[in-house]
Amino acid sequence: MARSQKQLIEIADRLREEDVELVSILEQLDTRTAIGKAMFGMIGVMAELEKNMIRERTSAGLAAARARGRPKMNPEKIRYALSLYDAREMTISEITAKTGVSKSLLYKELNKRNLQEATE
Repeated sequence: MARSQKQLIEIADRLREEDVELVSILEQLDTRTAIGKAMFGMIGVMAELEKNMIRERTSAGLAAARARGRPKMNPEKIRYALSLYDAREMTISEITAKTGVSKSLLYKELNKRNLQEATE
């Protein structure tokens, strides 16, 4: 219903000004009663708490991943993958499955090699 507790309060105030009450049959929530109004507010607080916790966990996970850094690929595996590509006997998917070199890394190395050859 809202993206933040502040927005939820604004919506509830606007509804109240228009003499509109919210009744949810599924959640058994009725803003015509004091308990219903309180529950409406608590549900909003819990939703915002959950959103903030997700944001914090995501930030912590990204920070941990940055701290670990990217794993380095064995240069010998990259050379082997490039040689398989040059042989033109296997598809890119087969090369990546056989060598463990990702498609993106293989294409990156191919582009790097092509740029080096073009400048020589």
